[in-house]
Amino acid sequence: MGCFLLPKFKKCKFAAFNTNTTRLMSLSALTAISPIDGRYHSKANEFSAFYSEAALIKYRLRVEVEYFISLCELPLPQLEDFDSDLYGSLRDIYLKFDNKDAQKIKDIESITNHDVKAVEYFIKERFDKLKISKYKEFIHFALTSQDINNTATPLLIKESVEEVYVPNYMELLDKLISLKNEWATIPLLARTHGQAASPTLLGKEIMVFIERLERQIGLLNMVPFSAKFGGATGNFNAHHIAYPEIDWVSFSNDFVDNNLGLDRSQVTTQIEHYDNLAALFDNLKRINTILIDLSRDVWTYISMNYFKQKIKEGEVGSSAMPHKVNPIDFENAEGNLGIANAIFEHLSSKLPISRLQRDLTDSTVLRNVGVPMAHTLLGFKSILKGLNKLILNESAIHADLDDNWVVVAEAIQTILRKEGYPKPYEALKELTRTNSVIEKDTLAVFIEGLDISDDLKDYLKGISPFNYTGIEKL
Repeated sequence: MGCFLLPKFKKCKFAAFNTNTTRLMSLSALTAISPIDGRYHSKANEFSAFYSEAALIKYRLRVEVEYFISLCELPLPQLEDFDSDLYGSLRDIYLKFDNKDAQKIKDIESITNHDVKAVEYFIKERFDKLKISKYKEFIHFALTSQDINNTATPLLIKESVEEVYVPNYMELLDKLISLKNEWATIPLLARTHGQAASPTLLGKEIMVFIERLERQIGLLNMVPFSAKFGGATGNFNAHHIAYPEIDWVSFSNDFVDNNLGLDRSQVTTQIEHYDNLAALFDNLKRINTILIDLSRDVWTYISMNYFKQKIKEGEVGSSAMPHKVNPIDFENAEGNLGIANAIFEHLSSKLPISRLQRDLTDSTVLRNVGVPMAHTLLGFKSILKGLNKLILNESAIHADLDDNWVVVAEAIQTILRKEGYPKPYEALKELTRTNSVIEKDTLAVFIEGLDISDDLKDYLKGISPFNYTGIEKL
């Protein structure tokens, strides 16, 4: 290790070993730099179908092919005689797309040094094989690369949210609802500022997170998946100069909204302005923040022994301390959701900013969308795993309530206020705001000394940390 600190960059004796090892390595879960494609690949690979390089290429192919078919259906005069029976063969270009096709496109890109142009050339080769070469100049007709990227990317994000994110989200939400119902009537000592406070119900505390998550998924459903489609600077210059008689705005609205299922931004530069995408990422970030809050609360309850955790045969919690059963699922969730939020924050603050009609900074940033999505998925799965391992320890919860009869003071002084008793708050403060332990008998003696009716005394003595829990069904 110290060799790297020597002056004049003295070569480390291990350098040759490291170089040789690198040469022998091929990309795998063990050699990947990112843990998303390495250690956690098996837990997050559902997103590979949307955020990998091959997936992006496939979505670009889909947009290019569907655009060509829409031009045929318009129809453009030069495409009036195109055989619609070939639409299936055209769609097979992306429906039957495989890694061999992806590599072919990457090989073309190594020559063109342009990813979208490589896709165009690949489709043209397929047109040659289908013996429809005379139509191939209408592939990518009048478009710029961002007409493809700014439809393919929101489309893959939309479908990843619908097919992976939301199902996993709902599975986690359903688990919380199940636990809320199971623990609906369990009294729990609340803590405000870390101190004992008015008791609550465990089910209600779970419901706090359910309501927050349900509201956020409602907001998520309101954010459109916006797309840009309008030529080199958003004005349909090339489209209009070639076919001024065609209403290209209506055509593009129909193509983007109805064919692709997106929401076309009407006035843009060369690229989508990404405001709605930023709103999406901010929404996802808020959801993750709520789940970090949940993870920390459950972690704390475990540390207080309110929950124990199911023990799995063969697992260890510490390399040194055999007894430990650590709340690692909630810790892993907190870490992964935090990483996701850091990247979501950059995406939402950077993407809506572009110099004049376009700069390239959005391109490299957008390629990283799958990273926070994958870390978010890991967070979901970790929390769900942790929740499934929880064992309610009612005896510890009961003991904590029984050790904190002082919380009944709020109830007593409130009733005394109602009855017009003089300075009830001050009387209870004098009794309880000390370093002495307030027990059930302490309160009983205090109540007995009050100048109130016997019936009211009996009522006050019946209040306990176990029943002073407020409204059961909020």
